[in-house]
Amino acid sequence: MRRRGIACVLMLGVLALPALAQTASDPATPPAAAPQAEGASPELQDLQAAPAQIVVSGRRPGPGVWKVSKGNHVMWVFGVYSPLPRNMEWDASRVEHLLSQSQVLLAPPSASAHVGFFKGLRLLPQLPRLIGIQKNPDGATLQDVLPAEVYAHWTLLKDRYIGDNEDVERLRPLFAAQRLQAAGRDKSGLVNGSIVRERIFQIAKANKVKVLQSGFELELDNVGQALTAFKKTQLNDAACLARTLDSLEQDLGALQQRASAWADGNIAEIEGLDYTTQAQACDEAILGSSAAGQTSPEFRSIHERLRATWLEAAEKAMAEYASTFAVLEMKDVFDPRGYLGALRAKGYTVDSPK
Repeated sequence: MRRRGIACVLMLGVLALPALAQTASDPATPPAAAPQAEGASPELQDLQAAPAQIVVSGRRPGPGVWKVSKGNHVMWVFGVYSPLPRNMEWDASRVEHLLSQSQVLLAPPSASAHVGFFKGLRLLPQLPRLIGIQKNPDGATLQDVLPAEVYAHWTLLKDRYIGDNEDVERLRPLFAAQRLQAAGRDKSGLVNGSIVRERIFQIAKANKVKVLQSGFELELDNVGQALTAFKKTQLNDAACLARTLDSLEQDLGALQQRASAWADGNIAEIEGLDYTTQAQACDEAILGSSAAGQTSPEFRSIHERLRATWLEAAEKAMAEYASTFAVLEMKDVFDPRGYLGALRAKGYTVDSPK
């Protein structure tokens, strides 16, 4: 049996691509007024008010499914999205029908890590030294590590979305950006969309549909050394926070648009929306770090490997089974150089939902 060491799990928590958790604030609480921060430019002091909460309630169908076919074999592809409207109830009847008629569910691409059981045990004594790994080295604050203008911008938006919280001031810019983005989503009436993915796996289990994994496992070396180095190293992640600050209101508005379009199954609107966010700068802060390189050089090419392993699994499933049901992130469905685009280039017929 393959086992994961606890330190390995911590490393993945640090080096995983940013997945923004939702905060549990009261949805009825209005956004706090943003006071003018000392040193802020007139442009920053004139920021627009936070976006109004998205209002989408009741049962919603979500998007249709994409049909990938070759000969008599078909793969139905459902695009998931996060975040979604807080009060939306997803109508899964269409997905339930197609999934119940399929022989296999192809899971979304994902990467896991393996350090070996005994190696993991040897790492346990290091865990106390890793407490506070999300904080800046040497007790530095955001004011210490950010340019003055970026910090002034941060102060304005922190007051608006997070409120009075001194602990967040000691976070690395990368994790401060995650906290701010999550708080902004929460105040905009958006929640994590993982409930849709979980429902799909429940349907598969209820119908005894086999689940086929499509990811891969990284063999991690020098994990303890890399974790210790990560705690001491200042990441080049100021750009991540700056990009998050510059785009927060715009991104929140786009998130609301995409969430509403997904809930209503509006394919034309979904396809026309831009899926580019501040994530690229934040990903690079982690995947380009020396700690990531020390842990596994494969972290640098994780996106390419995920795409390759999913395509291999998809082609194998379509060759072996008459009907496959697959789940992908919506951005990977629409990317012309992405997953479905690659299958189309290999000669598969790809039909979009009407």
